[in-house]
Amino acid sequence: MSSPVFRFAPSPNGYLHLGHALSALINFDMARAAGGSFLLRIEDIDRTRCRSEFETAIYEDLTWLGIVWEGPARRQSEHFDDYRAAIARLDAEGLVYPTFESRAEIAALVADRETRGVWPRDPDGAPLYPGSAQAVLRPERARRIEAGEPYALRLDMAAATARAGALDWAETGSGPDGETGIIAATPARWGDVVLGRKEAPTSYHLAVVIDDARQGVTNVVRGRDLFWSTAIHRLLQSLLDLPVPTYRHHRLVLDADGRKLSKSTQATALRALRQSGATAADIRRMVGLA
Repeated sequence: MSSPVFRFAPSPNGYLHLGHALSALINFDMARAAGGSFLLRIEDIDRTRCRSEFETAIYEDLTWLGIVWEGPARRQSEHFDDYRAAIARLDAEGLVYPTFESRAEIAALVADRETRGVWPRDPDGAPLYPGSAQAVLRPERARRIEAGEPYALRLDMAAATARAGALDWAETGSGPDGETGIIAATPARWGDVVLGRKEAPTSYHLAVVIDDARQGVTNVVRGRDLFWSTAIHRLLQSLLDLPVPTYRHHRLVLDADGRKLSKSTQATALRALRQSGATAADIRRMVGLA
């Protein structure tokens, strides 16, 4: 039986904060306790927001925390062909279609739908895709893409779930309401999710399942905010014949208002805490691991 493989996968679009430290340390500690491997992945799909100085800071912060990873980090920007191949496979099976509405046009469609009743939203609160792009014939789709129009590639959720059948995953942590054990996956709650765009060959959901498979990850340990996203990941794993890891979703580090720490809300960076005199042991205590 092979040893377990864990990973930490930050995005270099800002400096790491205490929430990242918690997840990285849990993964590193679990890998050591199990005699397994700990890998690092740099999720740098968004080339407009990701910056080299943030990537360098990730390496510095993890090293300061005493975290050691095996081999070079896998950088998503170096593997776009893997994601394109996955989308091409799904497209060949009739499970992907392009949409051409802008975000503003989609918002207007949702607003129109809601004049006649509540429009469904996904587990994160975003409205499901309300358009009718599936009705556009393939020659017209190809013409618009060839003409250079912006587009998003979406998964035909009805066809995909019919193909995959019933799915579940083994949860060794817990969800937002304490869900644990064998969890029934309900990807339809997410609607026709985006798998890629003209300017980005993959979405987070597609990239994460491809990367976990390529890196041989056996144990996905991540924040509880991604618990329900696992349903999409299980669907894509089934459609692409990828191995299924064990999942463990852990508690989040919250701010004084009870909100998840975020780069966008200027959560205190690890580098700032280090510069103010904090030690790696202090960080472990601050995130409840000491």
